[in-house]
Amino acid sequence: MFSKEDIEKYFTAEKSAGGLFMTIGLVAIVLAIMFFFFLKTGFYKGAAIPLFAIGLLSGIVGYTVYKRSDSDRMRNVYAYDMNPSELKQTEMPRMQKVVKSFTMIIWGELILLAAGVGLYIYFIRDIKHDFWRGLGIGLAIMALIALAMDYFAEKRAKDYLNGLTSFISKNS
Repeated sequence: MFSKEDIEKYFTAEKSAGGLFMTIGLVAIVLAIMFFFFLKTGFYKGAAIPLFAIGLLSGIVGYTVYKRSDSDRMRNVYAYDMNPSELKQTEMPRMQKVVKSFTMIIWGELILLAAGVGLYIYFIRDIKHDFWRGLGIGLAIMALIALAMDYFAEKRAKDYLNGLTSFISKNS
């Protein structure tokens, strides 16, 4: 049975994941800066580009999720007791959109992963194209990290949506 504790658990896990995404983004940005300005070889300059770009995106997404999780948790715990129709009218459509968006996000990450691996393999024996090998490995690593994080986020979101759906159908 879906309870307030399930809402608390979901948003607490979401906040933790947001913090982890922020941390990964920050580490990737620091690595990108180190690679670009201190290591300076073509390989590291190539790797720095996806590390910086995807790290920045991860940091922004992580911060957004981290920042809004507490207010979402409080709003939905309150709605559970005081206004269950708000869960049906607001939270359920929001979560349906979230779950649906994960399909596109995960496909995008799979494409980036394949592109990164493809670049690395294509240029693996070509020393003159170290930049492209670096770009490929950086892209593959960042896409793989994002893919793993989003896989678990999607699973949490689906479980939460299923619980929410059962609660709404019992209380309608």
